Amino acid sequence: MSFPTAPFSGPLAAHLGGIAVRSRDGALPVAPASDRSVWDRRSGTADRVGIEAIIARAEVERPTPWPHPRASDAARVHRDGDRSAWEDAAFERQRRLSRATIAAAATLDDAWIDEVVDGVVLLCEQSSWCWPAHDDTLRSHGAVLATVTDPYVDLGAGEAVAQLAWIDHLLGAQLDARAPGVRARIRHEARVRVFEPFQRRRDWHWIGLDGDVHNWNPWIHGNVIVAALGLLDAADETVERDRVIALAIEGLDRYVAVLPADGAIDEGYAYWWNGAARALEVLDVLAHATDGAADATAVTSLRETVAFPHRSHLGGDWFVNHADGQAKPPVDQPWHALHRAARRHRDIGAEAFAASHRHPGTPAATEREGLGRLLRALTDPAWVAASPAPPPLPRDVWLASTEVFLARGSAGSSDGLTLVAKGGHNGEHHNHNDVGSFLVAVDGVPVIVDAGRPTYTAATFGPDRYGIWTMQSAWHNVPVVRGRTQPAGRDAAARGATAEVGDDGSTFTADLAAAYPDAGLDHWRRRARLDRVAGRVEIVDAWRFADDAPTGDDTLLHLLVAGDVRLETGGARVIPEGGARPVRLRWPDKVAATAEVRHLDDPMLTEVWGGRLTRLALPLASRTQLQVTVELDTPIEDSP
Repeated sequence: MSFPTAPFSGPLAAHLGGIAVRSRDGALPVAPASDRSVWDRRSGTADRVGIEAIIARAEVERPTPWPHPRASDAARVHRDGDRSAWEDAAFERQRRLSRATIAAAATLDDAWIDEVVDGVVLLCEQSSWCWPAHDDTLRSHGAVLATVTDPYVDLGAGEAVAQLAWIDHLLGAQLDARAPGVRARIRHEARVRVFEPFQRRRDWHWIGLDGDVHNWNPWIHGNVIVAALGLLDAADETVERDRVIALAIEGLDRYVAVLPADGAIDEGYAYWWNGAARALEVLDVLAHATDGAADATAVTSLRETVAFPHRSHLGGDWFVNHADGQAKPPVDQPWHALHRAARRHRDIGAEAFAASHRHPGTPAATEREGLGRLLRALTDPAWVAASPAPPPLPRDVWLASTEVFLARGSAGSSDGLTLVAKGGHNGEHHNHNDVGSFLVAVDGVPVIVDAGRPTYTAATFGPDRYGIWTMQSAWHNVPVVRGRTQPAGRDAAARGATAEVGDDGSTFTADLAAAYPDAGLDHWRRRARLDRVAGRVEIVDAWRFADDAPTGDDTLLHLLVAGDVRLETGGARVIPEGGARPVRLRWPDKVAATAEVRHLDDPMLTEVWGGRLTRLALPLASRTQLQVTVELDTPIEDSP
């Protein structure tokens, strides 16, 4: 069978239009449980360590009640903004189902098949697969609970339908033998909740018809393609199967069309995994389903985005974090997906970076990233056998599309100082008002930092977003000008952002004046340089007001610092988190800096920074220029 070239003609159209797709059998790239050469827990080729770890977790929870997402918790999104209570229960229910699925595939034990059936039916009986924070039921129907006759297709619906498709693919024969009818139930729910609304409504915001395309696009479209390949398998569904896949590829093409040529993600590293990585994964699924005919490796932006994770790496578990990302994200990312994409695109650095997270004798993945990703990790021979490799740690990175710059002392090492600076604008996805902000890491550990974001609530993506302190420019490493902070919006942007790379040092420059539209600036030029010869970071700000008035008391520079901070005359000494070497921040002696401790209690922040961050305020009255330097605090007796 084949599907037509979709109406939207983007980078994928030339590679994916009119190609033949396998019939349902074998369309998904994982061996079914009946293939014991793969799934036998003692002699199969699947990751035995990972399987045994998953079975052990599943054994512990099997006697306990299944998690139950409650209606009252769903309604809390609209009552007090809490979205975690419902999501935590729903997510853990699906993770338990994934664990049971692996146990069933590895053992073929009837008790585990029953556990899978229980989980499948619970998911099918859940009123909605849409996460309550995403549902348009309040706007469309005036309801605080899901309207079951008008399903909303969101990330949650995509994840649920794909999970059921993978279960059906993996355990279809066993489900037919143990619980006849359950596979028909899966197909009914998939049709009512996903396939029909996906085709009926073409105004889904995540398609990107207005050109504003974000990570929902490949995440949802990828799951819809998996579901269509696995569940639209009846003789009279061939045309619909082709149509759903074609519509999903058309939507995916819109994402690839706006992915910049350098592969950068304005949402930052944390969102790469659920944006560009999702696109790479579904293209890999389509390559399998078309016997290699669907090959998009010639698309420059896809090839370049494979390198984005290691270009964002500071060292160890630390990463460049802008927007809503964490500086220390969870370590159990789906590294196998990056490894597979790097192999396909022949990116040796990205392959090494993924392999640096593969440790023999440890599980190849966890169930936290969804069943499809777990299955791919457990059954990818190259990933299961991968040996650790040192991360690339490129010396210099300049991503012109997002105006993000990184410079470290030398390639392949996080030792010493690393400088990160950004231009950009304040209309980016998951935006924080941070035009011109910079970060400094020592030995790979951030010391002048971006806080990241707290736990998501209803306010996070609503009109009150910039009431959250971590989103405000006053809590980033940028100035407050005449009492004004940066506003949100694309017009608040850096001008003339450039990077100059050299062996002696690398420099970022930008004018930040447009990020303070009501401050009366003629210019605010920021120069951020890593001096490799002197072994220091230099931040030089120079500014002038259009009315030539002097700088007043209401203009200052903020620096957000992690670690133990001790203010001194003309500077501060900082002992960073994680055992990195101390550093000294220096500025003119006459600048009387003050320190404000921000105590943290949100787990999204405390698991990265501990219990506090410190904001330094440097008053700039009567000045037109300021230089701040950061150096290793080398004891005198250790100096050459």
